[in-house]
Amino acid sequence: MIAPATETVVPEAGIIETPSGKGRSGENFPVGSWLIRHDLRVHVHAFYRFARNADDVADNPALAAEDKLRRLDRMAAVLDGAAGNDSPAASAMRASLAATGVTAEHCHDVLHAFRLDAVKLRYRDWDDLISYCALSAMPVGRFVLDVHGESRTTWPANDALCAALQINNHLQDCQADYRNLDRVYVPLDVLTAHGVGVEALGAPKSSPSSRQTPTDTVS
Repeated sequence: MIAPATETVVPEAGIIETPSGKGRSGENFPVGSWLIRHDLRVHVHAFYRFARNADDVADNPALAAEDKLRRLDRMAAVLDGAAGNDSPAASAMRASLAATGVTAEHCHDVLHAFRLDAVKLRYRDWDDLISYCALSAMPVGRFVLDVHGESRTTWPANDALCAALQINNHLQDCQADYRNLDRVYVPLDVLTAHGVGVEALGAPKSSPSSRQTPTDTVS
């Protein structure tokens, strides 16, 4: 496990959105794929920017939890129509929603997930983790489907795919999340079942126990 390069980024005074110091080259999904209809790419990009910037707020190690929550609440307010230019991504997202007629529910869901990231550091079991994915990952695909006018009967397949991508991202970043933020998405009952403590995630090399497939604990 090799942590991606990070640096502490101190927020600029008066600006709600702020970089976290994380690189953006480690995404495990395409953004703005050529498969997306040309006229809709601007809206997919707007959603990505909104979610990415909110995620950066939640992941900025220079911010206290209370400050993260305040900033995320402000992004929600701007999204819903509050005046001000301190959250450009939320303003652009609001304009995008107005143009497409897509509701703000998916945006508010991801904000809910990032509020959890600001204060919640551990996940007790698989159900707890999937509940998080229902807010952090599934709404991303749901937005893309909605902006394309697809039936919501597609949501179950979307939800499974998005949750899988999210969990893969958690595993990819588990060392960096633990070292930089003391945040662990791997369910605690899975670690316990294999005799592994969360501190193993910070080790320079994975132990044999931490590499086991938890087929007996996850269904």
